[in-house]
Amino acid sequence: MIAGWLRVVIDNSLLLVIGACAALVWANVDASSYGYVSHALQFAVNDVAMVFFFALATKEVVEAMLPGGALSSPRTAALPILAAVGGMAVPAILFLAGARLTHHADLARGWAIPCATDIAFSYLAARLIFPKSSPAIPFLLLLAIADDALGLMVLAIFYPSAPTSLTFLALGLIPALLFAWLMRRVHVKNFWAYLAGPGVLAWVAMFAGGLHPALALVPIIPFMPSSKRDLGLFDPREARRHNTLDRFARAWRLPVQVVLFFFGLANAGVPLSSVGPATWLVLGGLLFGKPIGVVGMTLLAELAGFRRPAALDLRSLIALGVAAGIGFTVALFFATAAFRPGVVLDQAKMGALLSFLAAPLAIALARLLRLPRTA
Repeated sequence: MIAGWLRVVIDNSLLLVIGACAALVWANVDASSYGYVSHALQFAVNDVAMVFFFALATKEVVEAMLPGGALSSPRTAALPILAAVGGMAVPAILFLAGARLTHHADLARGWAIPCATDIAFSYLAARLIFPKSSPAIPFLLLLAIADDALGLMVLAIFYPSAPTSLTFLALGLIPALLFAWLMRRVHVKNFWAYLAGPGVLAWVAMFAGGLHPALALVPIIPFMPSSKRDLGLFDPREARRHNTLDRFARAWRLPVQVVLFFFGLANAGVPLSSVGPATWLVLGGLLFGKPIGVVGMTLLAELAGFRRPAALDLRSLIALGVAAGIGFTVALFFATAAFRPGVVLDQAKMGALLSFLAAPLAIALARLLRLPRTA
């Protein structure tokens, strides 16, 4: 029974929720000790350990582009990708407009925070809303994958961790990529070699060059030998694959859940009174901007000739758009990248945490719209 509960916790990324809840309680019971521990953890967690979280996200993007994957066919992928673009653009526009209208220009740097969609929790919400056979679930998964891919680019381009130095980046990153390419050419299959060699080089290059070092494995993952076809996100048959990329993913799946626990513990501890303009801008972007962007861009794309699956009606699309408003993990990460520690960061984090409200809102909306019950 205990093993069953542990599996539920791991499969649904609930260690992150547990870490975030523990941080909230700790920060509001003893802010001083929490602040000391949080500060001590943040470099190790945010700059080093989260490398593997973004590596697994990159793995899903890489595999989705293989034959049979959701991103392999332009006809299949175009509409969810456009929906993801709309689901990022509208929240960003609403955030910037809100910051301007409320005379909080200092908040503009956080425009990317409400662009995020958390794959794991949005998928969990979708499973609670839609029947297993509903096209809404793969549509949302593809949207979230595209959102993650675009989010990685946004993080690299707009949120450098220090002043960017192209010299340091080139001196470290080019050899790292050449090293990874050479390893693939000579058929190196041990993923530890990719991590210890080009992975470390890429981390040092990004750290010294000003890019966020948590992205260090993003350019290395595509060089790891992988399968020729994609089975789909969360497909249990991946457990029987023995290529380098799948073995890496299996080896790091549980450690990454532990990393997410410490990420929540180190970053989610904010006073419950930390509600302010940044909170409402982040929350408004996620709860309202995200579904408006997803639904609006999908309808515009249809007018341009794209087609959504016949079984994905407007009611399902609206509920799907609301479920995509769960920003949580990536939104928290963007908040820590956008703002320095202080009141504004705490407010932005509170908005990211409250984006969990998108899940019950999506479920309630699905019932209100009389969508078919999950089977």
